[in-house]
Amino acid sequence: MRSDLLRAAGAIVFLLLATLPVKAATGDIQILTTPSGIEVWLKEEPSIPIVAMEIAFRGGAALDPEGKVGLVNMLSGLLDEGAGELESQAFQDAMDEQSIRLSFDTGRDAFYGSLTTLSENLDSATELFRLALNEPRFDAEPVERIRGQIMVGLIRDAEDPHAQAWAAFSRKAFPDHVYGRPVDGTTETLEALTAGDFATFVDENLTRDRVVVSVVGDISAEATIAMVEKVLGGLPAQGAPLAIADTVAQSGEVTVVAMDVPQSVLVFGLPGLLRDDPDFYAAYVLNKALGGGGLNTRFFEEVRKARGLAYSASSSVYAFDHAGLWLGSAGTQNARAGETLDVIREILVDVSANGITEQELDDARDYLTGSYPLRLDSNQGIANMLLSIQLDELGVGYLDERNGFIDAVTAEDVQRVAARLLHADDLLVVVAGQPEGITPSAAVE
Repeated sequence: MRSDLLRAAGAIVFLLLATLPVKAATGDIQILTTPSGIEVWLKEEPSIPIVAMEIAFRGGAALDPEGKVGLVNMLSGLLDEGAGELESQAFQDAMDEQSIRLSFDTGRDAFYGSLTTLSENLDSATELFRLALNEPRFDAEPVERIRGQIMVGLIRDAEDPHAQAWAAFSRKAFPDHVYGRPVDGTTETLEALTAGDFATFVDENLTRDRVVVSVVGDISAEATIAMVEKVLGGLPAQGAPLAIADTVAQSGEVTVVAMDVPQSVLVFGLPGLLRDDPDFYAAYVLNKALGGGGLNTRFFEEVRKARGLAYSASSSVYAFDHAGLWLGSAGTQNARAGETLDVIREILVDVSANGITEQELDDARDYLTGSYPLRLDSNQGIANMLLSIQLDELGVGYLDERNGFIDAVTAEDVQRVAARLLHADDLLVVVAGQPEGITPSAAVE
């Protein structure tokens, strides 16, 4: 009982320390290189006794082998389920006893690892991270348990109109590209995955030439180099060349996913911009004004507030490594689905022709610059940001420069990009539900 109380108390202290505010600036960032050639971005923060280490291997779910879709996602659930001499429960206990947070995740373009630990437990945390990446076990019990958990999620998603709309949109947008495949896999592909498949993927793809690393916290440069080298230095030096083709999202089609639900979910989008496009920041500001979070957006004002058509209406900019997307979504009653889509199209036609108002521009820039520091309010938040900057190859000065890029966007910039991107007639639309007033141009799924 006493050990349980001490463990709980330690976890509470860890959470409190993890939320203390910290700051970051370009001048604070050190770029280090380990003996095996791994580059690390470090921000020392000795005032808080916590170390956060974030890593990413380029590739992600896009590297799922043919016929084995979902492998990388399932791998992310297995790497902390036993490694070295530690079986699953022993590995989890070792983390819990010292309040070590170690987890893995995958996106379409990268496979992520995250470690956060109290400074006093850094040696133990480093060893667990090393074991997970270098000596994963893939024992039968955790493999079947994680497989089962994902299967349950797939069954649940089959009845969820949001999940079905988004999945169908990916298939329609990228019918002949890896981006069109489901990150979670299918029941058929998951059932076929073996422990050998995971081991092979780790050996071939979790390699030093693909890794990006950031460290933030109560740690010196010398200790950082030693930690990163211990965790990653033993990995294979090189993986096969990443051979993922650039692509452009399909457009101009309307698909209905028939589901017996009272409300329809609309997902709609257009080809967007890659991250290095000169118009990216203007597109980012434009999206905020359209539907990118908060109440001061055109979608909120016109779709929800003025007409009461939808309980939600929003949009986002996605810059994958090999394709750009502008995506929007809305949820509404089946009977008002057609009207909702009509209003969205009208908004796009108007903004494409006339741009946004000065007030909308000011609100968008203020929101984007004002909310940015909130993403840098913890060691892990800063480490994640440094990781993203490296993955996008934005340069070490980006932390100081980013808000200046946003403030420099003019109304003319936004109107030019709106005319370039917002072609309402080309909108790719997927609706899940029983929508009235929407005529599909593609077969009902």
